[in-house]
Amino acid sequence: MPSYSPAKELSDEEYSIDSALDHVKAISEKPHGVGFEGHAEVREYIADYLKELGLEVQFQEGYTAGDWGNVSKAINILARIEGKDPGKALLLLSHYDSSPHSSLGASDAGSGVATILEGVRAFLASGKTPKNDIIILITDAEELGLNGADLFVNEHPWSKEVGLVLNFEARGSGGPSYMLIETNGGNAALIDAFTEANPAYPVANSLAYSIYKMLPNDTDLTVFREDGDIDGFNFAFIDDHFDYHTQRDNYERLDKSSLSHQASYLIPLLAHFSNADLNTLKSDTEKIYFNAPFFRLVSYPYSWGWYLVAVGWLFLILLILRGIKLKVLDSGSMLKGLLPMLLSVLINGLIGYFAWQLLTGLYPSYKDILHGFPYNGHYYIIVFALLSIGIVFLLYHRFRKISVPNLLIAPLFLWLVICSLLTYYLPGAGFMIIPVFGCLVALMVVINQEKPNAYLLWFLGLPALVIFVPFIKMFPVGLGLKMLITVTLLTSLTFFLLLPLVGFYQKKKRLAIFSFLATVVLLIVAHSRSSFTDSRPKPTSLLYVNNTVEQSSYWATYENVLSDWTSQYIGQDKENASESGEVISSKYWRQFTYSSVAPEKEIANPELEISRDTILGDARLIELCINPQRDVNRLDVFTDFTPFEQVDINGISLSDNFLSRRKGGKLVTHYISDNDPTEIRMQFPKDSIFELTLYEASNDLLQNELFSIPPRDAANIPMPFVLNDAILTISNWTFE
Repeated sequence: MPSYSPAKELSDEEYSIDSALDHVKAISEKPHGVGFEGHAEVREYIADYLKELGLEVQFQEGYTAGDWGNVSKAINILARIEGKDPGKALLLLSHYDSSPHSSLGASDAGSGVATILEGVRAFLASGKTPKNDIIILITDAEELGLNGADLFVNEHPWSKEVGLVLNFEARGSGGPSYMLIETNGGNAALIDAFTEANPAYPVANSLAYSIYKMLPNDTDLTVFREDGDIDGFNFAFIDDHFDYHTQRDNYERLDKSSLSHQASYLIPLLAHFSNADLNTLKSDTEKIYFNAPFFRLVSYPYSWGWYLVAVGWLFLILLILRGIKLKVLDSGSMLKGLLPMLLSVLINGLIGYFAWQLLTGLYPSYKDILHGFPYNGHYYIIVFALLSIGIVFLLYHRFRKISVPNLLIAPLFLWLVICSLLTYYLPGAGFMIIPVFGCLVALMVVINQEKPNAYLLWFLGLPALVIFVPFIKMFPVGLGLKMLITVTLLTSLTFFLLLPLVGFYQKKKRLAIFSFLATVVLLIVAHSRSSFTDSRPKPTSLLYVNNTVEQSSYWATYENVLSDWTSQYIGQDKENASESGEVISSKYWRQFTYSSVAPEKEIANPELEISRDTILGDARLIELCINPQRDVNRLDVFTDFTPFEQVDINGISLSDNFLSRRKGGKLVTHYISDNDPTEIRMQFPKDSIFELTLYEASNDLLQNELFSIPPRDAANIPMPFVLNDAILTISNWTFE
């Protein structure tokens, strides 16, 4: 990664990280989710700055639902730099909305917006006219369901002119920025072009790309690929995941080196792709690729994968025959060498599998960090890596009488099996064979030399460290500590490839003891950082619920371990609410955990007006309008599993894909701007009987004059991913 240092004097055409930071600071002064006060202010700030650069700015406004059933009115910001030649345009992409309702959005995605604004300023200052048009698109409502991107790709005429997208994102507040590709075809042409552009600090690999393609991807760029068949590159940093979508996603928490890393991509790629032929980026072939020191990005065709695996198997067989001929290897010792490997994989695999359950059992409050990466999460990664190392050292100490060549056969066999399976099922991981070749060469050395050179063996083990150690950290950081099994297993598998070096060390037990002691020390450190403080605030939640269906009012929370702040309202008389079945749409479909009786308050319920109810053949058509009677931010509409033939919300249709797989009875979530009504047009079989249940919410519990809720202290923050600090009303209507 590039490092950050305050700028010295720069020319106008040089990119200034400090100027980008000024943009981040301005954008992240207050929460700016759709419908919130700061939302329009951030939009105007970005538009005014683009106008200052001499660009003509336009806004694209409209309702969209994407494919998640989340409806909102999105307002995209667009500008364009004219190129010399007609043809495909390069599009720079990020989003300006923050996650509702408390995130300040400094990293996600103020950092992306700032990267683009400063990059465009520096580009224009150079006075160069690009070959291709450059479109700047700062989308809205990304956090609600990629709605702004959906609006642009499917409604704006410029989308048909886009040849490539560079999208800048964040899923935490620090760490390296990973490059991920979005394409419907092969990646070969994109990788070749990326390599030609030659960014200085690429962090990318085709394993992450292969996994990414298998997941339900959710960046704006996904819409470009799925709806427009437009290729692009994602750039996103994901570390310090505990800040994601929280109040801590602020200017102070943003890692300036991460912002610098984003700029290190944009500058060369903007220069390259603004003048490249963007019609040549489609490809039918795939490439395996990974970043490496000195080489930057290494790539080669997928077709090489099976050849490399075959050569690996052949090399191992020849070495075994050679070792048997020299009487360095024998079948009995090779079989005995299988035991420490199998025990290492079994023991460490089980430890990793149950690790998160154990931690949440010991520290139940970790469950209140919904993305599963607590503030001391990095310590746990090191803890379980060290514990795994200690176990492997101890096991191989027990089998120290077996020679190193005999110990190596089983791990190499296992690794070649893994590489064979990966080449078949996950070919993007084909580069994992490269450290195996290093170990095979080391096996050749130890078969032929009684006292091999330790520096040579260390050199041959370097590919394993360079390639696998980053994954040991990346998986649990990106996916949460529930993936600690990747730490324990990858640590063990990496250790096996270093056996040519460590196998000769006679005092493995000492290293095992050292690893266990270090594990204990770091567990103590992690424990000392397990409590919540001003610098490690606890996610907390509180809602006031007026349920007109059950004629009751109550306080509700999503917390597993109640904070002192929440306990003021949900105290000794609390009831377990997790069995109520009430699930308001959220990222993790979280249910209320506890509730407590609350005083009755006069909260206005929405009004429902039916403008049409008719039979059309075998179908029934209902048109209705839900009008808020107070200032609200959100309306969730739930119903039973009636097979709807068509549903339109505020003039747009919910996708057939969503209607066929809708979860938990959700029909639609409307994130409301300007207290707009929700107009619904439903068509369904005429004999259906169903209820509509309306959850109408305003995020003003702490400000509403009907309540006197004290503000949180510094040791508490609003819980992200769920409805919070809200006044919620529940009502329903039956349609017979």
